[in-house]
Amino acid sequence: MAVKTLLAAKRRNETGKGSARRIRSSGGIPAVLYGREQNSISLTIDSRESMKLFQSVSVENTIINVKIDSEEEVFETLVKEIQVHPYRDDILHVDFYRFERGVALEVDIPVEFTGSAQGVKEGGILEILLREIRVKCRPSQIPESIKVDISDLDIGSSIKINDVVVDADVELMADPTQAVCMVALPKEEVEEVEETDELLEEGMEGEPTIGEEETGDEGEEENERQ
Repeated sequence: MAVKTLLAAKRRNETGKGSARRIRSSGGIPAVLYGREQNSISLTIDSRESMKLFQSVSVENTIINVKIDSEEEVFETLVKEIQVHPYRDDILHVDFYRFERGVALEVDIPVEFTGSAQGVKEGGILEILLREIRVKCRPSQIPESIKVDISDLDIGSSIKINDVVVDADVELMADPTQAVCMVALPKEEVEEVEETDELLEEGMEGEPTIGEEETGDEGEEENERQ
């Protein structure tokens, strides 16, 4: 299930670009906490503490308990957006979404591939097509990752969404026919197969059809009689 962690925050009354710059220059990050049918709360979180936390967890599916000042209530949240500086690692703003307990959420879960594909051992190339899969479940049922065993994958075969096994309380939201991964032929062999197919097609184009073979000699004899 999802990891839970704690992050301290402070309420802020000022908003706007000027206020945000002052917060960042003093070692903080402006943030906002919001939820369905709930008033948003403007916050300030510590830059170092937040960076350390976000780098140590999978942000997309980690429940972050936000504790504001000395208030007793702790808000269970998911990070909905992290705005990062265009060419630095600095975090500019964070959006926290306060969810309702017992109400299903849609979140993206990282895929963890296990085993060694048989097709790779035979010279194939493993192609990863999805590294995350969107699921729907209650907050308490959010998985840390979705494990996909690739051991039985042969060259030319794939694992699709409908092959992925998750807990009964977790619903996969992706297209059931969408491939998660596959084992393909090496590029050189693909090119050889394509070249062979092209040569065969060219040879077939140069051969006369059955009708042409049957009428060819008769046409020549008719010309000689004329």
